Amino acid sequence: MAIQIITDSTADLPQELKDRYQIITVPLYVHFGEEVYLDGIDLTPESFLQKIEAGPVFPKTSQPTPEDFRRVFQPILEQGDELLFLGISSELSGTISSALLAAQELDPQKISIIDSRNLSLGLGLLVLHACRLRAQGLSLQEITEAINRLIPLIRISFVVDTLDFLYKGGRLSKTQAVFGNILSIHPRIELVDGKLVVAEKIRGTKAKARTRLIKWATEEPLTIDPEWIGIPHCYDLSEAETITEELRSLKLAKEYIITQVGAIISSHCGPGTFCIAYLKKPE
Repeated sequence: MAIQIITDSTADLPQELKDRYQIITVPLYVHFGEEVYLDGIDLTPESFLQKIEAGPVFPKTSQPTPEDFRRVFQPILEQGDELLFLGISSELSGTISSALLAAQELDPQKISIIDSRNLSLGLGLLVLHACRLRAQGLSLQEITEAINRLIPLIRISFVVDTLDFLYKGGRLSKTQAVFGNILSIHPRIELVDGKLVVAEKIRGTKAKARTRLIKWATEEPLTIDPEWIGIPHCYDLSEAETITEELRSLKLAKEYIITQVGAIISSHCGPGTFCIAYLKKPE
């Protein structure tokens, strides 16, 4: 009896890693007016960027339905396997609720649903650690307990380039967005207890904001788990590579994961966003 590990499309894991660890992904939905797309399936990051640049319609997002999860879960159970689903923070999406409803209708004893309290590679790193624990031969319950202990140790912070998307997504007022853009303010946002919180307002250039983000991540370098560090970005590969080189020079991790975020995360942060995600070592 195998354990299948499943996540949602907000984990932003590169396809190479999903293939390497046999990770199954359930997509969220992206809406452009009446048009509905599956994140990462029929809406790639490239086509998403073309759409937001070409039209006045701002994208909306929604979670998978319980039926979407049933279609993924049921064949796994029918072949005699167990499954672990790790999803985006329940403070940010109803995805976990949909997964729980599906699990209750199927076989709750063979399904573990974990609210990651995270997003993007904060979620993705937890998924990778779950895969590592599976490879060590741990049971479904043991993996679940171990991941729940790791959730409070995830650190993720990102800097946005423009406030327009936070405004259009309802997270800032129009006045805040207009004056923030005029004053070249780059908010540094963290995930705290599963919620997005503005930790710092950085005024000045994008390079200054990048320096502040790296300083935040490396204040206690010896506490960083050395397995992986994630560097997600939103259509800004150059910044992600610059950040990675600076982190690599400090020899903080074995593997650095640069990834273009999907349409769900892009809808809320906008182009030019860059991020660092890592796990603190358990004490």
